[in-house]
Amino acid sequence: MGLMKRVVIKVGSHVITENGSIAKSRMLALVQLIAELKTHHYEVILISSGAVSAGYTQLPLNRSVVANKQALAAIGQPYLLKMYQEKFARFNLLCSQVLLSADVFKFKEHVEHAKNAIDTLLENNVVPIINENDTVSIEELVFGDNDRLSAHVAHYFDASLLVILSDIDAFYDKDPNKYDDAKRRAVVHTIEEDELKAEHTPNNEFATGGIVTKLQSADFLMREGREMFLASGFDLGDVSTFLIDGTHKGGTLFKA
Repeated sequence: MGLMKRVVIKVGSHVITENGSIAKSRMLALVQLIAELKTHHYEVILISSGAVSAGYTQLPLNRSVVANKQALAAIGQPYLLKMYQEKFARFNLLCSQVLLSADVFKFKEHVEHAKNAIDTLLENNVVPIINENDTVSIEELVFGDNDRLSAHVAHYFDASLLVILSDIDAFYDKDPNKYDDAKRRAVVHTIEEDELKAEHTPNNEFATGGIVTKLQSADFLMREGREMFLASGFDLGDVSTFLIDGTHKGGTLFKA
């Protein structure tokens, strides 16, 4: 039995939803990957967006209003979890819901309580599925996509690596949707100040939830001596090859 490696996998709403509802085949592929990682001595914590979209399939409220988004998250979160439960059950795995308030990481004692719960779940081979409690905290609903939350979870719950599965399959030297000669940066050791301060543009495809929030997450983790891997959530080949075979084909590794 090798040493267990703890990773946090964060899946963005663009990956987990399609045409306003949950992308079931992509969810199944993700669950299958996690089941496989667990057979390779990985402890996996999952952070999943998608509660608002899941809620929208049940009650189509106008999503441009934050109060409606909060209501949709409240409807969608248990629905999302039920779908994950059904998929994990196919691999004889239990999953669990851990809702964190946005300020949990501000208090050492809160962090310890939460980490004890996570550790206990992982010791019992349960997959913790973490989300911010969107009904009372609106950070994800306003800033987009749990990137910041996932960086904090990786650091405070002692994971060596955060994996962000996104519609952005890597970090490029320029916007690959605009420039044909954009080059993938395979390994990044430092992130420039101007890249960290660029504008959040969640509605621009290249910056869904922002490449910016992803870079900020990577910067935070690198400063803490941890690593982040950014890869496609539509095709899990790159992340699977990286984690299971130890081969870096696609995606970007951020490591100081």
